[in-house]
Order: sequence, then C-alpha cells, then structure tokens
Amino acid sequence: MGAFLLVHGDREYVRRPGEELQTDLGVLDVPEDVSHGDELETHLGEPFSVRELRGPDLFEHFERTGAPMMPRDAGLVMGHTGAGGGDRVLDAGTGTGVLAAYLARAGAEVTTYETDPEFAEVARENMELGGVADRVEVRAGDVTEHLDELVEEGPFDVITLDTGDSAAVVERAPELLTAGGFVAVYSPFVESIKETVGAASDSLTDIRTFETIQRRMDVGERGTRPSTAGVGHTGYLTFARKE
Repeated sequence: MGAFLLVHGDREYVRRPGEELQTDLGVLDVPEDVSHGDELETHLGEPFSVRELRGPDLFEHFERTGAPMMPRDAGLVMGHTGAGGGDRVLDAGTGTGVLAAYLARAGAEVTTYETDPEFAEVARENMELGGVADRVEVRAGDVTEHLDELVEEGPFDVITLDTGDSAAVVERAPELLTAGGFVAVYSPFVESIKETVGAASDSLTDIRTFETIQRRMDVGERGTRPSTAGVGHTGYLTFARKE
C-alpha cells in the first residue's frame, strides 16, 4: 500500500499506514486500515484529514534527485501519446520518477532506466510512496547499452526520454515500438531538438516539437493579470510516431 497525505490547514505530511507523525500539534499514529476521507487526531486532539496522493502531490512530496518533470509537461506527454491503461512504456532518465509515476497511475506498465544507481534507488522508494511499485520497474543503467535486449523485450507502445543521448534511442525507435506507437522526448535546451528530429525523420512520422510555456494568473481586487513571479518556460517536447 502506498502513502497518504495528512492535512491540517495549510500543512501537509506524507505517511504510510502504521507510521507515526510527530509535530508541534501532537503525535499521531496512522492506523494500518487508514483510508481516504478518514479524520485522525493527534494525542493533543488536533484533527488531520486523510487524502490519497494524486499526481500533483507526487510532484510536491517525492524525494528529489534533481529537477523533476513539471506536471504540465507530464500531462502533455500523456496527452500527445495517449499513454494509459494496458500500455507498455519504455522510459529513460528516470530522475525523481514523476513521469513514470504519472504513467503508472494511468494504468501503464513502465520500464525506466536511470544511469545513477543511487538516484535509481530513490526512484524505487518514490514508486513505493506513490503506490505504483507494482507497475514501474526502475533499472539502474544506460538505456543505450541495453537497446538490443529491449528490442527482444518489446514491442513498447510509448517511449519517453529525458536524457542527453535521446537521439540514439530515437534511431532505434522503429525496432522498439509497436505499429502506431509514439516517442516523446523532453529537452531542456533548444540545441538538442535538431538532433532528435534528425534521428526521427528517417523512419518516424508526425514529428512535432513544442515549447512548453505556462503563465499563472493573479486574480485580485484591482484586477486580473499574469503573475510576475516564476518562469513560464520549462523546456521542449518532441513527439513522433511509428507508422
């Protein structure tokens, strides 16, 4: 069983059934049979509501090993590839594991590669936290060194990549993907887009690249306007499809 959010006002804590929460509001023992919608009290009588972890909560509460993929980028990947229940997804550049967890929560079976063994172990713990460890296999290693065996393991319905050597995987995408399958590549820098598109252009179709920009709106008594805080740009997403 995964973890739950314990919420008191604007405070949020993540705990698993059977664990203990200690705060200045008191001590709370999370029951083994806790469920979404319960209300628990600390020994001081302070109430906490119990919520299931949802996608945005994973982004906020996963242990981070770098900058995780933003929820809006994960949403675009899922929206443009249609990844969901019953799909097999090959992912590389696991990092914190936000995208892998989103895909698994949508019902996909995910095999994801992370080059740093310590980061891979953190990602496995995050999958446990998110309740999707049974649908996400985190492998430590460089995906480009395992492409031949992955061809044998395939075909995959979707390939998602967030690595510096994504083009090398894209070149092998026709061997890895099922007919009609998609590849999605996240690039933080514009320079890598041309390499990715070049690798896709010989054998994939419907190649499209988008810059992901989102502006938050501030709504106040004086009026409504785009927020002056934060950066709207995150990166670039390239999609392509096997015929």
